[in-house]
Amino acid sequence: GVPAASIKPTALSLNILVSSYTSLQFIKAKLYDLKLVIPLLIGAIPSAFLGGWLNLPSTIYKPIIGVILLYSAYRFLTVRPHTERPPTPYNTFLAILVGAVIGFLSGLTGTGGGIFLSPLILFAGWTTVKGASGTAAIFIFFNSVFGLLGNLSSVSNLPAALPLYILFVLAGAFLGTRFGIHYFAHVGVKRLLGLVLLIAGLKLTFNL
Repeated sequence: GVPAASIKPTALSLNILVSSYTSLQFIKAKLYDLKLVIPLLIGAIPSAFLGGWLNLPSTIYKPIIGVILLYSAYRFLTVRPHTERPPTPYNTFLAILVGAVIGFLSGLTGTGGGIFLSPLILFAGWTTVKGASGTAAIFIFFNSVFGLLGNLSSVSNLPAALPLYILFVLAGAFLGTRFGIHYFAHVGVKRLLGLVLLIAGLKLTFNL
């Protein structure tokens, strides 16, 4: 029931709050890969700004968000415990290109990009499982900041219920970060989240 014009600035604002907290926690725990996040951000920052500057009509925007949520649901519903392995070398130019593509999509849709980045860098073996969480958190923070800067005028569309959203996302960030750092990845929780995302994705994609 949220107007399309409010979705992107709301999502980006909440992303900034959550990822700033989670980034600090993962940095303190030394669970991030600075050498990897730098080339990713070199590509992502300008493209996230450009994506934030573009505004799509709701008839196009909502189905795109719906497809992204369905992809996210698929990733969470099919999640399996990862086997830890040493990181493999990566091509810096490829990392910049990956950052640019995900950054643009993040700024355009307000999704942050972590749902695409985490499985990609794990599949490629560019970092460790826990390192992927911290790297993605830092990536989401900068993507969201520059995505919002690309369209600051959209801040006027923030909903009145934003303080309530902030309260709950920060509570979720606190719990999720503690689980991520101290208890690894909880497969059951991720599958439950996947079910929620599946419902939301179907509603937006097919206008249910």
